[in-house]
Amino acid sequence: MTTPPVVERWFPEVRAGGYSRVDGTVGFYTRVRALLPPDAVVVDFGAGRGKFLEDPVAFRRDLQSLRGTGAHVIGLDVDPAVHENTAVDEAHVVVPGEPLPLADASVDVVVADFVLEHVEEPAWVAGELTRVLRPGGWICARTPNRWGVIATAARAVPNRHHVAVLRRLQPGKHEVDTFPTTYRMNSRAALRRCFPTEHWEHVVWAHEGGPAYASGSRVGWAAFRALSSLTPPPMRPMLFVFLQKRGEA
Repeated sequence: MTTPPVVERWFPEVRAGGYSRVDGTVGFYTRVRALLPPDAVVVDFGAGRGKFLEDPVAFRRDLQSLRGTGAHVIGLDVDPAVHENTAVDEAHVVVPGEPLPLADASVDVVVADFVLEHVEEPAWVAGELTRVLRPGGWICARTPNRWGVIATAARAVPNRHHVAVLRRLQPGKHEVDTFPTTYRMNSRAALRRCFPTEHWEHVVWAHEGGPAYASGSRVGWAAFRALSSLTPPPMRPMLFVFLQKRGEA
């Protein structure tokens, strides 16, 4: 896949490595890797079919493959497609409301990449992740900011129309990778309710990210950049969420 000329206009550095200075994937997974202890047990919560394996940028693709760090990666998803994911060591289909197939305090790091916006039962997710995570362990999540421009626009579009809209905005995204959104777990307030600060250290910030939804449109990219420059930091499109479970590791 070649980089659209309009991308190089705004981010000329993509010619040196294939990614921009605001690339959210590089920023997110670099920090996830910095938190992995030796021989970590990692849960990829919402692992899906391993879509990242199709990333055309080798550096970014390898960065997302946590098995390459020596970690044991457990893929969990409500979709049976998780059994097709070759980036995990073991895969399990989970049922909302039922216990995860993991022992108490058996996991070092949970990664939930673009998952929280789809959660229908926040109390179940929070309770089970709290149960399986060891004291001192981390939940690492990336999600659209509920109060950012992308999530605000998405909430105005009924779920039944999301596939058609995304087909126009992101022509390269497959229908199989589009899921209903609920936006019940992707704001700072929601995270504090689910993971109370007396038990969790919250490190959460809004990230600009690259304008993926502008596709290859010169006008779309220009509008996105102009909007980004005017957007207060708390309202930037993406949230990076790093929550550490308090207690002795």
